[in-house]
Amino acid sequence: MQILGIDVGGTGIKGAPVDIDTGELLAERQRIPTPDPAKPKAVGKVVAEIAQHFAWNNPIGIGFPAVIRGGVAFTAANIHPKWIETNADALFAELTRCPVKVINDADAAGLAEVTFGAGRGYKGTILMVTIGTGLGTALFVDGKLYPNTELGHIELDGGDAEWMASDAARQRENLSWKKWAKRFDRYLGALERLLWPDLIILGGGVSKESENFLPLLTVKSKIVTATLLNQAGIVGAALSAQHLVK
Repeated sequence: MQILGIDVGGTGIKGAPVDIDTGELLAERQRIPTPDPAKPKAVGKVVAEIAQHFAWNNPIGIGFPAVIRGGVAFTAANIHPKWIETNADALFAELTRCPVKVINDADAAGLAEVTFGAGRGYKGTILMVTIGTGLGTALFVDGKLYPNTELGHIELDGGDAEWMASDAARQRENLSWKKWAKRFDRYLGALERLLWPDLIILGGGVSKESENFLPLLTVKSKIVTATLLNQAGIVGAALSAQHLVK
């Protein structure tokens, strides 16, 4: 069964057809820079362009950087505020002329890792943390997703954790891996004290450089890096839309 998965990020929008039975991408992914400003219609046009690139007319799953309930965006941390209260399902469906399911981007990445990646076969509580422009989280209990956790925005050192401990913060402040790892470790420690997960999966772009910071982390939970890396968002978005296949 094939579904087009699209991952909308702060800097790029990427997509590819996915075999949702195996988690494999069926074509080379197409990536287009995220428009600036990333207003609804501008982002929608890029998503439609990716669908057209693959000559797609079947269901599409889209991972999106916002709290999504009933297809509607309720937050806009790394996207234009005009998205708030926009029906993303309806907008993307109108522009692509395809059935669409929109899911929080971190939830999509977590869904892929729990189904095909580092969390496959694990029971108990699994926490996925995506590290990139922001900090995304996805929480699973015995394989079931608790959606829209948004734990990247807990308080850390008197501020928003995402502003303090994301990869964007590391780059913005030109932090060494050691200094950034100390901040990120405090963030993971706060999550651990709240949730006591059995497994923490680290994903997002910076997970490819885990050898620079993983040995510096001190939390007690088992920590692994995502195995699907930057493909997780695309694969998970596709998985979220499988109910649309007739």
